[in-house]
Amino acid sequence: MRGRQVRVTISHTSDTSSASVRDYKFADYFERKVLQKRPYLRKEWCIAVVERPTRSEPQGDSRCRFWAPIPELGGRYLRVITLADKVTILNAFPDRGFKP
Repeated sequence: MRGRQVRVTISHTSDTSSASVRDYKFADYFERKVLQKRPYLRKEWCIAVVERPTRSEPQGDSRCRFWAPIPELGGRYLRVITLADKVTILNAFPDRGFKP
């Protein structure tokens, strides 16, 4: 699966230093379908969820799931799906059924 590399610096409000810079890839599906269907989503939110999840777990098909609340979404939890490498983002959506 091909993806685009994007270098993003995320700063967390809990401290004044920025998180380490990592290369993240966004699958073509994410770029063409997910962002088109959900134009309100931000790549920075997806990266923040992967870097500081409330919960994460393997999905069972060489993918991983991550959840974290996003203040800009009214505190709703965003679920982000990555490949097993945890840097290739495949999908993201507000998860209405997530219970912390």
